[in-house]
Amino acid sequence: MPVESVFPRLEALLPHVQKPIQYVGGELNSTVKDWDSCDVRWSLMYPDAYEVGLPNQGVMILYEVLNEREGVLAERTYSVWPDLEALMREHGVPQFTVDAHRPVKAFDALGVSFATELGYTNLLTTLDLAGIPLEAADRTLDDPVVIAGGHAAFNPEPIADFIDAAVIGDGEQAVLEITDCIRAWKAEGRPDGRDGLLLRLAKTGGVYVPKFYDVEYLPDGRIARVVPNVSGVPWRVSKHTVMDLDEWPYPKQPLVPLAETVHERMSVEIFRGCTRGCRFCQAGMITRPVRERSITGIGEMVETGLKTTGFEEVGLLSLSSADHSEIADITKGLADRYQDDKIGLSLPSTRVDAFNIDLANELTRNGRRSGLTFAPEGGSERIRKVINKMVSEEDLIRTVATAYGNGWRQVKLYFMCGLPTETDDDVLQIADMATKVIAKGREVSGKNDIRCTVSIGGFVPKPHTPFQWAPQLSAEETDARLEKLRDKIRGDKKYGRSIGFRYHDGKPGIVEGLLSRGDRRLGAVIRAVYEDGGRFDGWREHFSYDRWMECANEVLTPLGVDVDWYTTRERGYEEVLPWDHLDSGLDKDWLWEDWQDALEETEVEDCRWTPCFDCGVCPQMDTWVQVGPTGKKLLPLTVKSATTSGNAAS
Repeated sequence: MPVESVFPRLEALLPHVQKPIQYVGGELNSTVKDWDSCDVRWSLMYPDAYEVGLPNQGVMILYEVLNEREGVLAERTYSVWPDLEALMREHGVPQFTVDAHRPVKAFDALGVSFATELGYTNLLTTLDLAGIPLEAADRTLDDPVVIAGGHAAFNPEPIADFIDAAVIGDGEQAVLEITDCIRAWKAEGRPDGRDGLLLRLAKTGGVYVPKFYDVEYLPDGRIARVVPNVSGVPWRVSKHTVMDLDEWPYPKQPLVPLAETVHERMSVEIFRGCTRGCRFCQAGMITRPVRERSITGIGEMVETGLKTTGFEEVGLLSLSSADHSEIADITKGLADRYQDDKIGLSLPSTRVDAFNIDLANELTRNGRRSGLTFAPEGGSERIRKVINKMVSEEDLIRTVATAYGNGWRQVKLYFMCGLPTETDDDVLQIADMATKVIAKGREVSGKNDIRCTVSIGGFVPKPHTPFQWAPQLSAEETDARLEKLRDKIRGDKKYGRSIGFRYHDGKPGIVEGLLSRGDRRLGAVIRAVYEDGGRFDGWREHFSYDRWMECANEVLTPLGVDVDWYTTRERGYEEVLPWDHLDSGLDKDWLWEDWQDALEETEVEDCRWTPCFDCGVCPQMDTWVQVGPTGKKLLPLTVKSATTSGNAAS
């Protein structure tokens, strides 16, 4: 039976909300498939507003992978702003997809991609608006299977009550395997009901179903063990790893938004994974090993993407894009190819030790020359050894001197506050570094209009990193430390006016830390926050620290634990961590040894260029580091123009 669009009812509400265009759909390259011609139907969600969710590469890739499959459809849904939420409740309009405005409840699966834990309350809003019971235990055959993914799903325990399953790692192959499971289960008449499907998924070894695992606690509040409660499911669930990115050249037809979004560009992921070994970086740890996309594969994706979108900028994405073994040839080849088209190239923040002026010039040749962003992360040499960010102050000054001497006027430096073993002095040295940057910029450029912006975020310990045992700095201590830094920068009469200072206070970080290392007991906290009006916790104007603390105290106090127990408490080696039964491939002993190295201020090399350090990923996941160079070049060798056309194959 066709599923009726809710758009006629929704349309009447749109004149009364802000940015109504974000709910309309119909973007270039979006897909609407016939409902009855498909037997497996996915609703894919990014739990934030359209302007943040639409450019998300993960959702865009899965959307295309699924819609390419015969008999499968995928549509997108995003969090609705509170103004529309209120009207939907008043008029009985359910959560809908933006593609065909079908009710989310009608789909077989709701896949939710969590980039951050602060999206958890938005999941509950969506479930409630969709008419799907908040608690997985209350759902029936008429409800979709709710599956979490994304980086924040590497510890899904805080939302275990609200999801049916979680997938950790790469999603391209995983969603197709899940699709096959759903299709077979439906074709057989849905045997054993909802649990029958969930058990099939769990037995694959790559899908975590919380209901099939019991958590036992010690009297002091720590976890005693996590144990399967049915036969046939694994004790540890493994992450998914796509090894050949050239076999998955997605998105081939990137979505072009109708409304303004946070990124107005076409993006290509040039490699996945990072082995730099920054101890704070969850993304680098959980995406190991490094897998490069070939230079020719990148060229083909750029060519296809530009033809199908009309974008004028290409973002070359990865965790450390300048580390691609052929980055110089990639940027020069693309800049040559699209010189007449004025297609700009961009990288995310560039590592200080990977920057060179040739690379920077290629990136700006066809586009505008904007500011450069570098991330030293720590203000002092000592703290950079702790976090394994092997960048010296001399490296930074030399790099910015090169930039300022070649015409740049603006540099942004990103740091963190609250890193393990950090002192006030470590943070105050950020001001010293910024003044040296300005002084060097004035010296090499001969100009005084040099700017340096210092941007600081609070450190949050994350699962599956060497810092997963570390104590988190309290919000009060974070704010006090940042206030001292601000006063030092502003008090510098010679350089202070040239230094911008942007920072986040410590309160959102405490909530993120509570959720990132939390266990199932936090589900009741999340629900209490949601029921008290918690929405869009990643947005400053909607976030309420007091609400989170009040709900947490109410729920956790009777259990004998509190917010500090989850955040500012240091863990020991023997403690069972809530995510220990989820296998990211990293050996726990290796992580512990790296944590001890951090405390001893010992640096560790990048295994991509040195012998293996036995982190465990390659042997446990049957993977390996993939690194070039291929020795190939981007073609054509002549500049692309209106009268010449080439291809990106070699």
